[in-house]
Amino acid sequence: MESNSSILRLRALDELLKMEHDYEVEAYKRSLQEGNISGRANEPDCKYPIAISGAGYNALNQLILTVTYEADDELENDFEPGQPVAFFYKPTATLDFETGRFSDSDGLKELPFTSFVDSYKEGVIQIQIPGKQALASLQGIAERNMLGIRVAIDDTTYRVMHQALQSVATADNEKVVRLRETLVGNLKPRFHQPSPIGFPWLNDVQNRAVRQVVAALDVAVVHGPPGTGKTTTLVEAVIETLQRETQVLVCAPSNAAVDWISEQLMRRGINVLRIGNPLKMSDEMLACSYERRYADHPDYHELWNIRKTLNEGLNDKSGRSRQNLRRRLKHRQMELEIKINADLFEQASVVSCTLIGSAYHIMEHCHFSTLFIDEAAQALEPACWAAILKADRVVLCGDHQQLPPTVKCFEAARKGLSNTLMQYVVRTKPECVTLLTTQYRMHRDIMEFPSRWFYHGALQAAPEVADRLVHLMDTPLTWIDTVRCGFGERQNRSMSRLNTDEAKLVVHTLRDYVDMIGLERLVAERVDFGIISPYRAQVRMIRRLLKMQKFYRRLRGQVSVNTVDGFQGQERDVIIISMVRDNEKGDIGFLGDLRRMNVAITRARMKLIVIGNSETLSRHRFYNALFEHFRDRGEVIEALPPDEAQNAPEQR
Repeated sequence: MESNSSILRLRALDELLKMEHDYEVEAYKRSLQEGNISGRANEPDCKYPIAISGAGYNALNQLILTVTYEADDELENDFEPGQPVAFFYKPTATLDFETGRFSDSDGLKELPFTSFVDSYKEGVIQIQIPGKQALASLQGIAERNMLGIRVAIDDTTYRVMHQALQSVATADNEKVVRLRETLVGNLKPRFHQPSPIGFPWLNDVQNRAVRQVVAALDVAVVHGPPGTGKTTTLVEAVIETLQRETQVLVCAPSNAAVDWISEQLMRRGINVLRIGNPLKMSDEMLACSYERRYADHPDYHELWNIRKTLNEGLNDKSGRSRQNLRRRLKHRQMELEIKINADLFEQASVVSCTLIGSAYHIMEHCHFSTLFIDEAAQALEPACWAAILKADRVVLCGDHQQLPPTVKCFEAARKGLSNTLMQYVVRTKPECVTLLTTQYRMHRDIMEFPSRWFYHGALQAAPEVADRLVHLMDTPLTWIDTVRCGFGERQNRSMSRLNTDEAKLVVHTLRDYVDMIGLERLVAERVDFGIISPYRAQVRMIRRLLKMQKFYRRLRGQVSVNTVDGFQGQERDVIIISMVRDNEKGDIGFLGDLRRMNVAITRARMKLIVIGNSETLSRHRFYNALFEHFRDRGEVIEALPPDEAQNAPEQR
């Protein structure tokens, strides 16, 4: 059964993971040595400078430091609750008495302790710090230097992934070996005879996907393109599996994705036990967290009293009676801890956690018949194996034609680290895959291009959305071509691309569209707008321009601006995409990642507006085809150069 090819593949993957880790560590060290923080930094993974605004203890007796910073059109942020972070500062220049000159500091200095994000909101971060000594150090440095905070490298995640790859590659357990060889080796997947189950609230293909999941002995894949009801199908597959099994494991690469699928299962009455750091969970999931369930257990009060007695009342070890009492209490403490833990897992129908969280110590001896991995196409393969080790079969759910996992090392990504397990299984084991084909989000003309380009033309628009428009006289597709405008792009100091004139045109286009439909109607019907750009600098610029105009205040809450990644999993009635790239060479850079553009296009329900230079973009085959699709199914409007636009008659 064993295959050298699968083992070699896993070992090669382990080397790529090491390459990624080394790259991240070196980049982290280099940024400290170079001290390349100047002025102000407000990035998803770094805030500088920050100010200490207070400190206090939370309910768990942990010291919490509150810091503030000047918020500036924030995008997606990496300061998730529970995320490890490090404080740094840039020492002030010092006077060299021999030369009489001030010398610059030699890079950034990082404080020698790790802290954790407790909570985050725009402009304010609360951080759990190790104790009073850490607080004194921070306060002392803040008096002399400006402090900053940055996301730290999570070495635990890498350690879990390395251990998982090694365990799978060297496994002698028959079930692990069979699953390994089925997923990445030469074994063919096995199936039961499909059960004649069906649900009237699912369409035919969704029902077929559920039957495939139930019938699979090794692996099944639910491939869910945008708007096709992937989560709905997955929830039914989990519930149907629970008719045959007492408990399943549900994982995803991120805490947000775990919480989302867990919440959907809870609403169907499923008992979910959520494993992980409570700081990283949504408020709704806290009630299902292991820690909350543990504290609510009927035996916890006795356990708490024993712990208190051992900590406070029996520190003196002298005297045989005290030693005997201490021994008996510790034995009882262990009995209660084992009992409570066992009860929590036995009562749960679904255990949910991140892929890395499946290696959490309280799950050390857990094993499941079935593992469901949601958003599997965004998960690094090594992380998937950490969870797969705990199951006899696996169900992968996601869409590998949307956002890939994040890999920072270009060479590691090029050699295959960014390729996911789901991609591999879809390509090599097509008999495992059910592609959901009816989408319930987009107008048919918006859907048709991504369907043809990414899904072999298989998608169909449900009748209730196929012809839905914001206004009967509107068109679903508009390309505003800036080919004659001479806008030009530039690179800002953070190396992101920016096109200021195009950003102004985006805001002007939104105003024109609102005027055409009518502000009162848009407000009354809660029509929502999304403005997307692949570049963070462009997103910041558009946000600043919108804030400057009082007109948009009545649409507050109905207009959101973000990067493609920030819009993953979301949808809006109207989407405007600012393409940014405008150059004579036809260089499109980041736009060459077509999966991101698939996400951007498919966020729109009723109206998609693309603003960009057709001459720059159309040199790429994808964008040339997209431009022609707009010409055929919608409208192409040539934007006027700024000087001509000023003299043009008012259109509103």
